[in-house]
Amino acid sequence: MDNKILPFNFILAREDKGDYTIEIHNADEIISVNEITFKKDSILIKLPVFEGYIAATFTAETIDGVFRIDNLNREVPFKASYGVKERFVRDGQPLYNVTGSWETEFSPSTQNSYMAKGIFKQIDDRVTGTFRTATGDYRYLEGIQQGDSLKLSTFDGAHAYLFMGKVSDNLMEGVFYSGNHFKESFVAKRNENFDLPQTDELTYLKEGYDKLEFSFPDASGKMVSLDDEAYKDKVVVVQIMGTWCPNCLDETKFLVEYLKENADKDVRVVALAFEYVKTPEAAFKAINRLQDRIGVEYPILLAQYASSDKTLAQDKLPMLNHILSYPTTIIIDKTGQVRKIHTGFNGPATGNNYLSFKKDFYSFIDQLLAEK
Repeated sequence: MDNKILPFNFILAREDKGDYTIEIHNADEIISVNEITFKKDSILIKLPVFEGYIAATFTAETIDGVFRIDNLNREVPFKASYGVKERFVRDGQPLYNVTGSWETEFSPSTQNSYMAKGIFKQIDDRVTGTFRTATGDYRYLEGIQQGDSLKLSTFDGAHAYLFMGKVSDNLMEGVFYSGNHFKESFVAKRNENFDLPQTDELTYLKEGYDKLEFSFPDASGKMVSLDDEAYKDKVVVVQIMGTWCPNCLDETKFLVEYLKENADKDVRVVALAFEYVKTPEAAFKAINRLQDRIGVEYPILLAQYASSDKTLAQDKLPMLNHILSYPTTIIIDKTGQVRKIHTGFNGPATGNNYLSFKKDFYSFIDQLLAEK
């Protein structure tokens, strides 16, 4: 939109066996891509886990084509230039340093307004960081601050984001672009004491309900519910998610790691997938791909397909007041009582916030396990 370019960097390499690999770089994140096929002068790059892919033609110096997500009917022109290492063109010196915390409002003074916390680190003119919201984060952002201009971007295989703004010592105003289908303004002020609402209080069981109940199929068609023997007398983590969701991917990696580190504990995880693809077959194909790529050993059930609308999702779980975000995580004690509902997921791009969440999660699960 507005003729803006949403840049990112990748390294294309050829291994000893002749296979090609790609590493996509966003700040401290490296995304490995190994599903790359060639036909004459055409190249197809399938991004890991997510549905999106790049279809293009290539020469020795360029790759030209589109980034496409078929089931969302989204297509963004794509071009890669060999040997260009800069993410953004450098044409000046930084006048400010944006390191620190920023109280941020997106779509200010509108009914769609929402708050966020910008967390940035700047060394010379290079800036890394992210925006946290009550329902998740914008993952690993990387860019530059030059003159009074700030530019940040990321590409994770599901989204291409660009943040552009004018900055001073204490104020930041700009525009956030997502692909070529969405944009909104934002305004931020430096505030080291600002924090977001507690994410354990946004979603809760409605009056009249005391338990979470569901019955959804796994890939074999078997209906799975919390009444099954596998979950009896266990601490259970229920993950409301979608295979298309980067924040859900971050949480899935976290849960896989947790289960590997705590294999001897009576903890079970079950995921409820809300998929936008049009058929259950396509949904389970995406679920299986996620499980294979990330090493997910816990069941992922298909709760909904053909839409990821959060209102429809809430209809499938009527005991919840609402579903504000993917993911939403419900922690259930050994007696079947819901003890915590966590909205969203702030992943490793949020630094100390992620480490704090991880510590709290481990501690809370241990507390539930210790209960008689």
